[in-house]
Amino acid sequence: MNKSTELRQKVDQYLDTLIERYYREVPYGDHFISGEEVSDEYYVRHTKEIALRIRQKRIIDSLVIHYFAKTNSMLAKKWANYTDDEMMHGQMFAKDLERAGYATVEEVFRSSPMLSTKLLNGYFMWTLEHEGPLASLASAYYLEYTGLKTQPSWVDNLEKVKGQDNLKGARQHINHDLEEDHSSFVWNVLYESMGPEPDEDKLFEHLSALYGLLAGYGVELYQTTILGKDVYDANSLVPAASVEQACVA
Repeated sequence: MNKSTELRQKVDQYLDTLIERYYREVPYGDHFISGEEVSDEYYVRHTKEIALRIRQKRIIDSLVIHYFAKTNSMLAKKWANYTDDEMMHGQMFAKDLERAGYATVEEVFRSSPMLSTKLLNGYFMWTLEHEGPLASLASAYYLEYTGLKTQPSWVDNLEKVKGQDNLKGARQHINHDLEEDHSSFVWNVLYESMGPEPDEDKLFEHLSALYGLLAGYGVELYQTTILGKDVYDANSLVPAASVEQACVA
């Protein structure tokens, strides 16, 4: 077994524990796979956030390409191809909301992201500026891997509740990532970017932080949609939840 495969297996095992932990600890974390009646408000807000997060992430990815353009032209080319492939995926999710009559695509992209979504992309901006692209690349692998482990069952259930026609974008996104084997592609770029002596501790540090930020997002989503708390009260909980989740082993 080569070093890349060995490290990937360790990362995958860690991500599997994070998936289980999210379902176990984040309120409503398993709502899309266990709910026979899915909350409209929760579903709509979550789908909007996916579209908005992808829009923000493509800006981050352009900065990753800029970084690689100065340091490794082959990785710049590879990440440019990946970014091109992912560039319009936010529209897939926005179109699902439009088909179901919840919001037009234009209304989705006029929405302001939740604080937790802003914090997530702010983490990428800071690390890019001061450390390099590892956090952003790690997040791409995190989302590709965990997405393929969780999204098919989520969409299966949501199709039963919301109708297949209203989940076309989400299903297309899953099928595309499977066909293109995005998780393996992203892993190869991630591993190559780390150089001959990869800093495994730093990689796992980023993965832990990313889980905390995503768990904080889950808390904010639950607070603002299911509990219906005032947005300012809910937002005050997001940074604390992110730090707590990231620091607990």
